[in-house]
Amino acid sequence: MEQAISNQAITAPQILFVDDEATAVKYFQRAINSLAPVVTGSSVEEGKRLLDEHASTLLVLVSDQRMPGGYGNELLLYARTKYPHIVRILTTAYSELEQTVEAVNQGQIHRYIQKPWEISAIRMELKQALDLANLRKEHAQLLREKMMVWKKLIVSNRIGTLYSICASLAASTDALPVEAYLSTAQAKGITLPTEPDWHAMDYSDIVSVESIRSGKFGHAVKTRLEEIKKNHHSSQATDALMVLAEVLKDKVHLSDNGIAAFSDMQNFSEFLEVRTDAEISTQHASWLAFLIWLHDARYTLRLKNLETGVQFSLEPIMTTDAPASLVRWIGQLSH
Repeated sequence: MEQAISNQAITAPQILFVDDEATAVKYFQRAINSLAPVVTGSSVEEGKRLLDEHASTLLVLVSDQRMPGGYGNELLLYARTKYPHIVRILTTAYSELEQTVEAVNQGQIHRYIQKPWEISAIRMELKQALDLANLRKEHAQLLREKMMVWKKLIVSNRIGTLYSICASLAASTDALPVEAYLSTAQAKGITLPTEPDWHAMDYSDIVSVESIRSGKFGHAVKTRLEEIKKNHHSSQATDALMVLAEVLKDKVHLSDNGIAAFSDMQNFSEFLEVRTDAEISTQHASWLAFLIWLHDARYTLRLKNLETGVQFSLEPIMTTDAPASLVRWIGQLSH
């Protein structure tokens, strides 16, 4: 059974009412009148279907407790799990205190309303529920906007950290290997990082965790750089692609003409993209360490996009304006 008030055909539903009693449905619709568009169902399963169908516009769910094939508690829990923004109200003509207390304690419902209703009272309850739902939507939108700002700040800070790591480990700072790193990441495409739980963290928490994460990554890069220098102390810049193939193992494919091709780009933007609480792989630290080693030999990698991946070849490094370059990369990658 699916009914709606007269303007339902042209207005998306904001209230879902689920009750197997036709009389209750008619009484509810008369009580709500023009307060908001309503869609109705007669069972728990139909209620779930309607929730899934109209979740983008629904603000309030009102469910009877006793219905054929299931209890309202089940529907309310389903709504709370999948659509927590919807305000949930339980109603029943029976005195079922135990189930009601359980529903309240589990956070399944916002209010409990016992039948029979008074029209003025039920209208007031639904108006308050709609107001609460709209406040939740506004809060959620503000939170999403704040999250986006934080994500952009995180990427900007990570770019700055890469410059700091390269400047502290490279033999000279007239040109930094971070340029090759960021151009590769840009070719792969940057996805703004996700966080473990934005609701449980404020910006100071993120700064703290990011600082520790960056310190660990810098130490890993330093360790791998020392290993590369030790293992390839007699290697020349002309051997760089062979060194890279050994450092990154199966990620690099060398052609006969000395050009390195990469079929898997996931390794090249890990530090910028992954969650704050995620460990940075040793292979990714090896990638930046190799770029620093190559920089010290006065060379960098020239990038060319191909259908099969990204192709690199060697070229001498050129002096760059590091501060201006940092600003440019932040503008390009933290968007």
